[in-house]
Amino acid sequence: MATASEKNSMYIETPEAFGDAGKNFDDDGRIKRTGTWITASAHIITAVIGSGVLSLAWAIAQMGWIAGPAVLFAFSFITYFTSTLLADCYRTPDPVHGNRNYTYSHVVKASLGGRKFQFCGLAQYINLVGVTIGYTITASISMVAVKRSNCFHKHGHEDKCYISNNPFMIIFACIQIVLSQIPNFHKLSWLSIVAAVMSFAYSSIGLGLSIAKMNVILECVSGGSNHVRTSLTGVEVGVDVTATEKVWRMFQAIGDIAFAYAFSNDTLKSSPPENRVMKRASLIGILTTTLFYVLCGTLGYAAFGNDAPGNFLTGFGFYEPFWLIDFANICIAIHLIGAYQVFVQPIFGFVENSSKSRWPESKIINTEHSLNVPVLGSLNVNLFRVLWRTTYVIITAVVAMIFPFFNDFLGLIGSLSFWPLTVYFPIEMYIKQSKMERFSFTWVWLKILSWVCLIVSIISAAGSIQGLAQDLKKYQPFKAQQ
Repeated sequence: MATASEKNSMYIETPEAFGDAGKNFDDDGRIKRTGTWITASAHIITAVIGSGVLSLAWAIAQMGWIAGPAVLFAFSFITYFTSTLLADCYRTPDPVHGNRNYTYSHVVKASLGGRKFQFCGLAQYINLVGVTIGYTITASISMVAVKRSNCFHKHGHEDKCYISNNPFMIIFACIQIVLSQIPNFHKLSWLSIVAAVMSFAYSSIGLGLSIAKMNVILECVSGGSNHVRTSLTGVEVGVDVTATEKVWRMFQAIGDIAFAYAFSNDTLKSSPPENRVMKRASLIGILTTTLFYVLCGTLGYAAFGNDAPGNFLTGFGFYEPFWLIDFANICIAIHLIGAYQVFVQPIFGFVENSSKSRWPESKIINTEHSLNVPVLGSLNVNLFRVLWRTTYVIITAVVAMIFPFFNDFLGLIGSLSFWPLTVYFPIEMYIKQSKMERFSFTWVWLKILSWVCLIVSIISAAGSIQGLAQDLKKYQPFKAQQ
């Protein structure tokens, strides 16, 4: 058994050190992977199907019956294709017998290193910060939707039922401040289970309500009173929007779809080769997710038409049954309360570990104090950790209050993260690992794919920024009137 000093020195106990117990370890001394293509597929599905599904009906409405589903399928294909490239880079330098890399950044460091590794870290942390702000916005909107739903049910659908998001952002931030102090909160086994149940619940409710609304529309059509407008090209210039607004909204819609596609590969058994299992899991996971997305997006568009709300569970295309809408929005809030912690913990860890390395003698940063907390028992409390984590949560809440715009922010996050993390690094790592010859046919078309995706990301980011600017102009006078 390793001594305490060896453990503190990043000593890794090898399987041989444990005799028969070594059967529980892989050939690299780490705990044996137990994931299969089934668990990996489930992980991908639950990781991808989340709050991004809420904006798909709006995104399809901006592009119409032809371009909308086509863009969805295009993102699906690109995500699957680049995930297969990433799977071949899980082990380096050989995809079957090389050294395992346990995180995305480790893969980039082993394959590319240098400045590209630093660029990867920057892209990852920008994405994480953006997601935590986006989740603050989305969770507060869902909390408000519960109160508005009850208000509409009580006072009628014509009542304005205006409720500010800010108090609910403060409530969400207070919850996150408390949860942020719990050690290893993101590693609690029940967290992913709760997130999966909640995401499937509200997505399925939205899908079911869309189908129910379509049935009502079909009855109206047979009676000659259909008020839902859809078209092959989406929202109509001169009727719904101006030509300029149409272009910007299409760009923003692309960003919303990009946000909907984001996942990471699971840890898998070492036999059969992980890259083959990962590719199979990616295919099943992304096919299932795409089918669900197409259903939610197209049925949502069919139900709401060109007037589809930005968030089809909070934009009040649905009023009844109010209790079901309340339940769906509560599911969203619960899901995002836990999901926020999953995304924020790497940020906390990076800052805290960097601070300890830079100031090893600082008592504020390095001293732990034991504190007895009812129910939770004894907790180690660090003053720097409490102050830093509290400050971060407050900052994200303040930014969310300044820009409380669901679609715009999701589009911006998707635009900034899709190209570098989903396209650029998997392609660059695959080219490097396969020792592909420059200017060969495969090298050229992979580079073209990367550049095309970069251009798409830039224009969708521009659309989202323009949407934020426009919504901010509209929001300030509206807020002043309240």
